Amino acid sequence: MTKESNDLAAEITPMSFEQALKQLEEIVQSLEKGQVDLEDSIKMYTRGAALKAHCEAKLRSAEARIEKIVLTPSGKATSVPFDAT
Repeated sequence: MTKESNDLAAEITPMSFEQALKQLEEIVQSLEKGQVDLEDSIKMYTRGAALKAHCEAKLRSAEARIEKIVLTPSGKATSVPFDAT
């Protein structure tokens, strides 16, 4: 990893899902307007990719902690890991 990517990771890692998603949405809106020069667009895209990866990791972590309650054939309630698929 380069120093820039390490700095970016260190800045994004402590963000909540909501903070990262908000920044990602702002980046997408700016890039869609097409009023950003090429060099800044590349930097914004790089940051956006890192924010997207961070959000995906947060979602995977949340899914791993969620359980659903099911009834066994005998009628007893139990919990099993949540499977979103």
